[in-house]
Amino acid sequence: MISIKKNFSLKNYNTFGLDQCCSEFIEYDDVAELQSFIKDGNITGKRLFQLGSGSNILLCNDFDGTMMHSQIKGIEIIYEDADIVDVKVGAGEIMDDFIAWAVENGYCGAENLSIIPGTVGASAVQNVGAYGVEAKDIIKEVEMIKIEDASIHVEPNENLHFGYRQSRFKEDWKDKFIVTHVTYRLKKQPDFKLSYGGLSKELEGKEINLNSIRETIISIRNNKLPEVGKVGSAGSFFKNPIVDRSVYDEICRREKEIDESVIVPKYDISETEVKIPAGWMIEHCGWKGQSPNGAGVWHKQALILVNNGNAKSRDIIELANTIQVDVWSRFGIKIEPEVIYINNL
Repeated sequence: MISIKKNFSLKNYNTFGLDQCCSEFIEYDDVAELQSFIKDGNITGKRLFQLGSGSNILLCNDFDGTMMHSQIKGIEIIYEDADIVDVKVGAGEIMDDFIAWAVENGYCGAENLSIIPGTVGASAVQNVGAYGVEAKDIIKEVEMIKIEDASIHVEPNENLHFGYRQSRFKEDWKDKFIVTHVTYRLKKQPDFKLSYGGLSKELEGKEINLNSIRETIISIRNNKLPEVGKVGSAGSFFKNPIVDRSVYDEICRREKEIDESVIVPKYDISETEVKIPAGWMIEHCGWKGQSPNGAGVWHKQALILVNNGNAKSRDIIELANTIQVDVWSRFGIKIEPEVIYINNL
C-alpha cells in the first residue's frame, strides 16, 4: 500500500525531536506498487529525500519537497552453505531487529553494530559502523529502484564506493535510486572483532559468544548514550577525523606541552594514517556537558549533541559550528558532521 500525506509533521520521524514539516510524505511497503507509482509519474520532478528512522539527520527548516519513507519489511535467507549465509532484508526493517535476528540464529558479523539506531536501507546509504565493524563489511549487494524509469537494479558491494560513513548513494547516485533491499553475508563460524574501543576489556571474565558480545555492546552504549525517545539527539554528530601520522605526532607534541601525562588516543587505519576520536578533542576543548542554549553536549559522551527539550535547529547548528571552530583552533583539524543537514538555507 502507498500512503500520501500533505504538510506532514516530521517531529516523530527525527530523533532530535524537531517539529519541522514536509510538503509531502509518501510511505510504501511493496516494491511492485512503488514501481507502478513511479512509472505513473507521481514523483517525477519532485525534490525527494529518503527518510529512514531520522536518526542521522538534522531538519534545519521545513522541507519543501517529498519525504519517501520505506516500510518494506522481511528477513529472508536466499543462500547458504557450510560457512556463510546470505540474508535479504527489507530496507524498512529496523537495523537492530535484523542484528538481533542474526545473533539469535547464530550468524556472525553484524553483532558489533548492535543498537545503532536506523533502518536497514540507511545502513547501506550511510555505511554505519561501530566497534571496528562497518556495514560495508557484511553487505553483499543492494537492490534498488531507479527513479528515472522504475527499473530494478542489484549492485554488488564493490560498485557501492563505500568509505567512512560514505557510499555512492551520497555521491553520483544521490536522488537517483530508492533502496528496497539489502543483502548481508554473514558467517556461520565465530569470527569476532573485539580489538576496537576497549571491547575486549569489557568482555574479560565472560564467555565469548554472539550473545555476550551483543549484550556487552548494548550495555556500553546504553551507559554512555542518551536514550532514544527521551533525549533528542542524532547519535554521533561528528565523524572521527582520519589524518596523516605526521599530523597526529604534531598534535601529541603540542598536547604534551600542555600536559606531559596526556595520551592522545588513536586507531591505526594504515601505515600512514590514523583516526583520532572527535569526542576526545571536543571534550578537551571543554565542551563535555555544556549547554549554552537549548542544545548541548551530552555529559557522558562529547561526540553527542542533544536537544534538551526546547532547542531549535538553529541552536544545534550554532553549537556545532562553535565546536568546529574550537577544535580547529586547538588541534588544527576540521571535524565534519556525520549528521546530514536537511534544508540548511
